[in-house]
Amino acid sequence: MKQGLSLRVSQHLALTPQLQQSIRLLQLSTLELNQEVEQMLVDNPFLELDLDAPAREEFGLAQADTPVRQEDAEAEMAASAFDDAAIGSRVAHKADEQTRADTPDDDPSWEGDGSSALLPDDNEWGGEAGARSNNANGDEDPDAGEMARAPASLQSHLHAQALGLRLSAEDRAALAFLIESLNDDGYLEDSLATLASGLAEDDEEQLEQLVHHFKVALGLLQSLEPIGVGAHNLAECLMLQLQALLRNESDPARTAVLKVALRICERAIDLLARHDLKRMASVCRASVALVSDAMALIARLEPKPGRRFYDVERNIVVPDVVVVKLGRGASAKFQVRLNADVMPQLRVHAIYANALKGHKGGVTDAASYAALQQRLQEARWFIKNIRQRFDTILRVSSAIVERQKNFLEHGALAMRPLVLREIADELGLHESTISRVTTAKYMATPQGTFELKYFFGSGLSTDSGGQASSTAVRALIQQFIAAENKATPLSDQQISQTLKEQGIACARRTVAKYREALRIAPASLRKEI
Repeated sequence: MKQGLSLRVSQHLALTPQLQQSIRLLQLSTLELNQEVEQMLVDNPFLELDLDAPAREEFGLAQADTPVRQEDAEAEMAASAFDDAAIGSRVAHKADEQTRADTPDDDPSWEGDGSSALLPDDNEWGGEAGARSNNANGDEDPDAGEMARAPASLQSHLHAQALGLRLSAEDRAALAFLIESLNDDGYLEDSLATLASGLAEDDEEQLEQLVHHFKVALGLLQSLEPIGVGAHNLAECLMLQLQALLRNESDPARTAVLKVALRICERAIDLLARHDLKRMASVCRASVALVSDAMALIARLEPKPGRRFYDVERNIVVPDVVVVKLGRGASAKFQVRLNADVMPQLRVHAIYANALKGHKGGVTDAASYAALQQRLQEARWFIKNIRQRFDTILRVSSAIVERQKNFLEHGALAMRPLVLREIADELGLHESTISRVTTAKYMATPQGTFELKYFFGSGLSTDSGGQASSTAVRALIQQFIAAENKATPLSDQQISQTLKEQGIACARRTVAKYREALRIAPASLRKEI
């Protein structure tokens, strides 16, 4: 074999580290971006938060901060110092020794020149500082009204009730363990034997004792409010609620309905889901009318006892962009702004950057100097990519709003068909970039808060030769079902025929797909007697 050298010219695409980081940041959600920023702040000493930087116009907000006058700032800090001194005086009367131990010796004095009052208070935003209230008396004690409005968890609600029970130490511990084993809906997902085996390991005697204590504790747990908590499944949850109603019922007619409802939950819970009245009447040995009344009663029960204790705040979506309507009538316009609360304010650490710039870079530490220079460049890239990310989100959101003005005015029924290619062609970007921008990014509009992907949808042909958005068709289907006769609900074929009468060609299978996407049951399960 003869060896030789040859030259070949070729082209290939190479992603630089800066471009790779830009693509990765673009597809992150707001929460993931915050985590990325926190990690970068820890890893890179040349990067710091710019706490003094207000939200500026270049980030999409058409407002500028009004500077605070010096005399106003002095007056505010003096008032704050006075409030703190008054609070300290009241605490001193209650616990003089503790106050002397906690009060620093260099508190601001009214007899000085006031310079100490103008220094930044490190504790003002720290974990040790108490939250300021809006009380007129200036007290920093928590407001009772605010404490009452604070949502309590299911576990804390049950623990508070358990305090009023006279129990032995073992039963109290078993009850507390079961309370902490509940899921968010108030169900015990594991059996008592499974819970006990996790504590007793291989000790059979201890396992039997734990199961006994758990059985006693389960009876106590299921007697607490909300009724139905501590059940292992839906049938048991409904039965607990029906038994509680039966104990307090004296009307013979209603008692009969409750007993039938109990038999349905015990023997025919699967038939209840299918609304099979005749078979339920046969299984429960009751009339169809009585079974129908029992079904109506069961429908009013709570299938998830822990529902009202859900922490709603954890499901709140923070929008990345906000759409504001300016003007009225035909002259109304929609302005797109970035949400300043989700934009991290970053800057290069000036002291460290200047120190590195003034470094001579001797031969002995050339490698260290190059490494630090690389870290500085990474900090600058990161800041630039963050700004580019929000700029791209703003451009894409503005293009979406320009095409979906009818939706912003009239709702989902006015949504027009839109695909990624349209926005990509207008902005000169690739479709994959638009897909990354619209994933896990949210827009607050006059119609509500939606993911950017919500505004994209395929089109269905109409008799006029145009297209109707799939989002608008789903809204129409939802509207038809909401207005239907519950005794004779619309089938998918009937909905398809109704859409055709309105000029929209939509097959029955497409209607079924859209209905399932809306989490609407089929006609057989929507039927009411």
